[in-house]
Amino acid sequence: MTIGATLSRHAADNPAGHAIVCDGEVISWRDLHHLVSALASQLAGLDDEPRAVALHLSNGPAFVPLFLAIARAGREAQVLDPAWPPSRTQSVLALLDPALLITADPGIRHRRRIVLDKHDLRFDAAAEGLRDIVPVPRATLADIDDLAPFYVGFTSGSTGAPKGYRRHHRSWIQSFDADAVEFGINAGDVIYAPGAMTHSLFLYAAMHAMHVGAPLVMNAVFRPDRAVEFAARHKASVLYGVPTHFRMMVTAMQEDGAKPLLSPRWLLSSGAKLNAEESARMKTTFPQARIAEFYGASELSFIAVRKEGDGAPATSVGRPFASVSVSIRDDVGKPLTAGETGHIFVESPLVFMGYATGVGSHLLRSGDAVSVGDVGSFDAQGFLHLSGRANRMILSSGKNIFPEEIETVLQAHPAVAAAAVFAAPDEDRGERLVALLSLAPEAALTQSEIIAHCRRLLPLPNIPRIYLRTETWRTTGSGKTDFAAMAALMKTMSMERIT
Repeated sequence: MTIGATLSRHAADNPAGHAIVCDGEVISWRDLHHLVSALASQLAGLDDEPRAVALHLSNGPAFVPLFLAIARAGREAQVLDPAWPPSRTQSVLALLDPALLITADPGIRHRRRIVLDKHDLRFDAAAEGLRDIVPVPRATLADIDDLAPFYVGFTSGSTGAPKGYRRHHRSWIQSFDADAVEFGINAGDVIYAPGAMTHSLFLYAAMHAMHVGAPLVMNAVFRPDRAVEFAARHKASVLYGVPTHFRMMVTAMQEDGAKPLLSPRWLLSSGAKLNAEESARMKTTFPQARIAEFYGASELSFIAVRKEGDGAPATSVGRPFASVSVSIRDDVGKPLTAGETGHIFVESPLVFMGYATGVGSHLLRSGDAVSVGDVGSFDAQGFLHLSGRANRMILSSGKNIFPEEIETVLQAHPAVAAAAVFAAPDEDRGERLVALLSLAPEAALTQSEIIAHCRRLLPLPNIPRIYLRTETWRTTGSGKTDFAAMAALMKTMSMERIT
């Protein structure tokens, strides 16, 4: 089984049914199957090596059919972010050297390219451009090895050039199978992916819909009011998102006095941990939905999932995802027992193939198990707790402290919307902890109140004594806090100290 292989079955079973809805454009399963087959046969006819096609496109009707066609042609889709500066795009293209570039930006150069009209990204927009590139007769589509690469995605690149990670078909197909176990998602659902397809979560959501035969709803540009309208109009039952998207949708609904949406049965969140207030607001506006939060990494895919109602402690990231084996190991790879903290190692069919660009110097290996440097532990009930990433570790008074653990506790306070913990030089301790907070609207908080909150959940050495407040919060494209940008902000801005 490979990406896009089920399209023919969906076209036969439900030919006139909606396959993709993108703003005002709709395509049926039958028409999507015909379009993808035609595009794939053209792409298969390219005689260039490597067998890769770079997609440099914003969201639009053309994106998903093109991605499916590249996969069906046995080629690799290298998904470049149009939000990158042109210099970054050109440098990544020079490293990858794909056989073809498909872009809507005529300023991006490549030896063989198709330039689409950014105002006309209809479903079949690329067909004419491909006819000019690939002569007839078209190539016959061959069977594809499920271990062949089909996708290169990129990390957010908030601290420098993004790393490109490569995946084979089987890694996502087996993840779809695991989703069936975890969430029971099937052709009877309507999957809504409100974010950019350059973000792997939303591209995964789109391919998940195509695999199971569920209608996919998407937008060219995310707007919270528009997202709410689309979710309601199309009776979306599964919503993928990052906390920022859910937060903005909930706020839009509450400000507009909109009725709760009853169609969603799953809200699948990734990228950052939801705090208690966010979860409570989501439950008010989506009362029939269960909330599930993914913990994972670009290289490892889903590692664990925390599902509402599963009894997971607030500080936990949940249980290992279906088909994923997680172990905690020390620095020499020795397995540790429940309660002991060490590196989080993963054995999984969902693990990536390797890097297409950049170097993963932070990767650790122990046999078939891989770690990206995250540190954590299991509790006695089998729930995984994330202490932090090794590359953010702070050394204070000779103790290794992981700021993520502290940030999770801080964000559990109802007055705290976001938190970032940093180290400042200290003559006595080596480093001392400084917490930068963004407070919820109209919230007030004193230093004694936040310290009292932390003392219930953290040991004394892990509790910051300095708290700063800011109204400006930088995030990456995936909705996570951009720690490098926030650290720079602290150096350049005078921030209010919470006393």
